[in-house]
Amino acid sequence: MTEIAGILLAAGSARRFGAAKLLQPLHDSVPVAAATAQAMMQVLPNTLAVVKPGDHALIEVFAELGLHIIENPLADEGMGASLAAGVDATAQADGWLIMLADMPWIQPATISAVADRLENGASMVAPVYAGQRGHPVGFSSRWLQPLRDLSGDKGACDLIRDHSDALELFTTEDAGVVKDIDYPQDLSRY
Repeated sequence: MTEIAGILLAAGSARRFGAAKLLQPLHDSVPVAAATAQAMMQVLPNTLAVVKPGDHALIEVFAELGLHIIENPLADEGMGASLAAGVDATAQADGWLIMLADMPWIQPATISAVADRLENGASMVAPVYAGQRGHPVGFSSRWLQPLRDLSGDKGACDLIRDHSDALELFTTEDAGVVKDIDYPQDLSRY
């Protein structure tokens, strides 16, 4: 069995939201980041979270869940730098499943489907809901160096676009793969 590392990206600035969105409670009073982490950890228990240095409240939420935490000193450079930090910390993995911490409605079954496809030889993999590519996104170890080299705020979008022939897509009924939280109204909209 291959070892897929889970990387939860949680170092964003939440400028559009206007507050610490990852700490906002969902309808069941569970913080957004905790709900996302719990779903991910059901499938990949050795998941790590990448956070901004000194984000003590979020670090505490993740520590209570038993997540390994990476404080990324380059977090202000954008999602690419945080993704690179997570991959660098798990460079021995056979692949990576990348999730955004502001997507708490992704179902564990979808996370498992991405991980299974990686374990069965997919190079890159992502779910599609209603014709829209979503998250999480998986990468095999073939992409170690390109992922380590990421910077900026696009994450791995350019890598996926430039190598779209390597991307395996699968259809899902899980609408959570395209639902993120950018604005306060998103908490109740979904």
